[in-house]
Amino acid sequence: MRNRTACLSRGGNPVTHALAHQYVFDNDGDHSADQHRCLADLLDPLTFGRLAQTGVGDGWNCLEIGAGGGSVARWLADRVAPRGHVFATDIKPGLIPAHDGLTVTRHDIVRDPLPPAAFDLVHARLVLSHLPERAAVLARLRDALRPGGWLQIDEIDVTHWPALLTPDHGSRELYETFLRAMATVLVGVGSDPTWGRSAAQEIAQAGFTQIDPWCHVEVWGPKSPGLELLTSNSFHLEDHFLATGLTRDQLDEVRAVMADPGFRSVSFTVHSVLARRPEET
Repeated sequence: MRNRTACLSRGGNPVTHALAHQYVFDNDGDHSADQHRCLADLLDPLTFGRLAQTGVGDGWNCLEIGAGGGSVARWLADRVAPRGHVFATDIKPGLIPAHDGLTVTRHDIVRDPLPPAAFDLVHARLVLSHLPERAAVLARLRDALRPGGWLQIDEIDVTHWPALLTPDHGSRELYETFLRAMATVLVGVGSDPTWGRSAAQEIAQAGFTQIDPWCHVEVWGPKSPGLELLTSNSFHLEDHFLATGLTRDQLDEVRAVMADPGFRSVSFTVHSVLARRPEET
């Protein structure tokens, strides 16, 4: 199996693709590490629980697409040790730390090759929603799995995530204006922040079987991982928010609203889809 995945260890093309320039959550920005910490705090328990359902364990070869800060890749590497291996890829992999059983590789899933039938498990979180070419990417991920291998795709849907309790009516309006601005920024660069609700159907259309969709919604309060993530986003994407018409004073105010002890909001919906490449007949 090691020979079949060797092409990944050489790395992909330099990060000069249009995709790297369009992705707004840049891995080498001033707030990138904080963003990945917040994402890990918010989503890792859900992701790990779903991955465990595949039975991933000693000897598995795994591929983590868009590994970000590397928390999922490290968890997988611990699970597949000592005989298995994890390949963690990203177009900018500089935030993924070294770890036993883990190979970190610069790789663009849209353009760079993957070895055929090489992996027992492929996982991607908050990646495909940023790729207009997601149908072609799903086909590539299917072909990279061995027959019977597992795919897990974790995505979100921001269709309904309103404020529940705010200090006053103006705070509610400001928070929801901030959320709309976030969606505007993402859609403007080709992302679909509602794609989670379509993921199961598109995975089925890509030829996977045993589709198992699951979703999760919770209530966020001050200092929750979800609101910490939104606060981090407000700094990370500040220039993009300003371009939508929000002012710096409004951004400061919405950060204060999210930190108010009485503030509560509905989370975005997290969609996690498990599926398998069909067995050969």
